[in-house]
Amino acid sequence: MTAPANPPPKSAVATTGGLPLPTALIDLIVVIAVSASVFAVAAALELYETFSRWISPFERYQADELPFALLILAAGLSWYAFRRWREARSELALRIVAEARVGELLRHNRELAHQLISVQESERRALARELHDELGQCCNAIRVEAAFIQRCRPEDNAGIVAAAGRVAGTAESLYQTVRDMLRRLRPANLDELGLVAALQALCESWEGRAGIACVFHSQGTFDRLDDATSVAIYRVAQEALNNVMRHAQAGKVRISLASEDAATVTLAVQDDGIGMQPGQTQHGLGLLGAAERAAALGGTLDISSRPGEGTRLVLVLPLASQAGLADNPGPS
Repeated sequence: MTAPANPPPKSAVATTGGLPLPTALIDLIVVIAVSASVFAVAAALELYETFSRWISPFERYQADELPFALLILAAGLSWYAFRRWREARSELALRIVAEARVGELLRHNRELAHQLISVQESERRALARELHDELGQCCNAIRVEAAFIQRCRPEDNAGIVAAAGRVAGTAESLYQTVRDMLRRLRPANLDELGLVAALQALCESWEGRAGIACVFHSQGTFDRLDDATSVAIYRVAQEALNNVMRHAQAGKVRISLASEDAATVTLAVQDDGIGMQPGQTQHGLGLLGAAERAAALGGTLDISSRPGEGTRLVLVLPLASQAGLADNPGPS
């Protein structure tokens, strides 16, 4: 025979008719019972009369008015406790909301970190495959041609010249492969041409690949942009164009870069595609990464869309901090 489970202690749960009583109701019953008991004891012992006879010698000090003052004090303390209870309840509600927000941000960061790791590994596999297939083949071809030249007779000038030409072609292919890899790792146009020209080149090359008209327009000066801000703007524009090519089914894209004041720079990407349905959200790594880039630089990323009216992406980054750094470069 198995032993019965240990019942909960009677002090932990109060019941009436088999149903548990709420803690607040139990506390109220206790307060009423204690008050009734005190009244019964005071009535039996005639405490008020005894108290009156005790304080009658102190009439000149108005001691008989003390109960009323104590009553008001008790009421005031009750009001004070009620106000503090309301404040504590409000702070608790705010803390619960803040904790929920923190939990949401932690889940968001975990998702972003997971996707970043996945993309990093995918990029590493792609680079390893290209290194093996492209660079490996080029290096092997150069080695074969070098061995051929070594075996050529001194009088075989035609064979040596042909082998040297093949080596030069292989070296050019090798250089182009390395250059393409470097472009993937770092937008070289930013260093060579500047932000405006790099965005113009990006728009033109994307238009050729996607077959979608892309119009770029800039307004203002962008000499004070630091490297981090320029890279963020370029990468966000690049990701926006990739999303247009994959999802928008658009016929035209407009990209504008503006710095109308000394405080912010704004990148806007507008397409005339199918847009997004109400309530539809994007959880791709590209847009998550774009939002993280904007937040890291103290800016904002806003995406708005309506079905059949396309999608608009607006990136706003501050320039005040960069201006302050330019004016006060600090110790060299």
